Amino acid sequence: MTTDSTSETATAAEIMLELVDDAGRTIGTAEKLSAHLPPGRPHRAFSVFLFDTRGRMLLQRRAMSKYHSPGVWSNTCCGHPYPNEAPIAAAARRTYEELGAAPNRIEEGGTVRYDLPDPASGLIEREFNHLFVGTVDAAMAPDPDEVEDTRFVTAAELAELREAPGSEFSVWFPTVLDAALPAIRRLTGAW
Repeated sequence: MTTDSTSETATAAEIMLELVDDAGRTIGTAEKLSAHLPPGRPHRAFSVFLFDTRGRMLLQRRAMSKYHSPGVWSNTCCGHPYPNEAPIAAAARRTYEELGAAPNRIEEGGTVRYDLPDPASGLIEREFNHLFVGTVDAAMAPDPDEVEDTRFVTAAELAELREAPGSEFSVWFPTVLDAALPAIRRLTGAW
């Protein structure tokens, strides 16, 4: 999915992640880039959806310098836990690393498995994805190597953005959003 870099050029191949079986049990480790090269290897990932006090979802546009899915809109944060790192800890860590603000509330929102090719990069997402929803009210200072832009949107504004000409979203966004909607609705009372 996204990054787990201390710097994107700390090369994805140097970052290790957990390989998993169909039930999400860890079966080994692999370098991040190798797990995303076709045919792909199933691995653990996470996706975060944060909301402000008005119930608007925080989106990020991925930095153009990213090797995978640059310049597209996606959920608040996503990535991969390091081997033996709890997914919720990784989600909080990466949110802070990418956006310069930690969630003030974060909770589990289920899991979803998918195999999605990314035609733009030629990479494949074969992920067992842990979903997290929460809130953020701190001022953000996004890392420009990770995030090009951020935007809080209502459900209606998200629908408009997804239909806008030239507005592209990550290949995984529709799948993780659909899977997270029950938890999002519990958190926000809407969506």
